[in-house]
Amino acid sequence: MSPRGVAIPDLRERLFAAAERVVARDGAAALTSRAVTEEADCGKGVLHTHFAGLDEFVAELVLDRFARSAREAEQLDGRVGRGGVADNLRDVVLTLLDSLPPGVVGLAMTRPVAALRTREGFRSGAPAFDAIQHSFTAYLRAEQHLGRLAPGTDAATIALALVGTVHHLLMTRPQGGGGEDGSAEARDTTERLLSALLGPHTPPTP
Repeated sequence: MSPRGVAIPDLRERLFAAAERVVARDGAAALTSRAVTEEADCGKGVLHTHFAGLDEFVAELVLDRFARSAREAEQLDGRVGRGGVADNLRDVVLTLLDSLPPGVVGLAMTRPVAALRTREGFRSGAPAFDAIQHSFTAYLRAEQHLGRLAPGTDAATIALALVGTVHHLLMTRPQGGGGEDGSAEARDTTERLLSALLGPHTPPTP
C-alpha cells in the first residue's frame, strides 16, 4: 500500500505535518486534499499526484505515525542500565503521546476506506501498539536481568498496562494535546501508574 510516486521524503512529511495541523486546528471533518495542500503551501494537485486519493493519504499518515512511535519505543534499548527505570519508561510514554497526535489516531475511523487500508497495513506487518509493547517488555526484561527490577517482576503485564494507558490517554485527551494542562495530566497519570506497577522508585545506577 505504498503511495504512488512519492520520491521525495520531505514532500511526504510536509503533507503529513500539514494534515496534522489541519486536524488539530479544525477537526477531522475539515481534512480535504485542498486543505492539506494549502496548509503545506503546495500546488493543489500534489496530493493526488502522489497518492491514489485522500483515503490512501490518511491511511499512510496513520501508518507512518505509528511507525514513528514504534521507533521511539525502540530507543529504550539504549537506556538499559542507565537512569531510573521508571524515569526511562515515563519519558518514552510522554514522547509517544507527542508522536501520535490524538486527531491522527482517530482520523482513519472517520473514513471507512482509510480504516480498511490502515488495517491492511497492520496485517501486513506495519508496526502498531504490539511493536511498542514488545519494546517495553524487552526493556523491562533487560533491566530485570541487570538486577534493577525484582526477579518476580511480570515484564509482559507491565508493558501491556503501559500500552493500554498510552492508548487511553491518546483517545481521551483533546485533539490539540490539551496544552500544558494536558501534558501535566498525562505525566501525572503515567507516574502514578509506574509507581503502582514498579513499586518504590528504582534509583539510577551511578
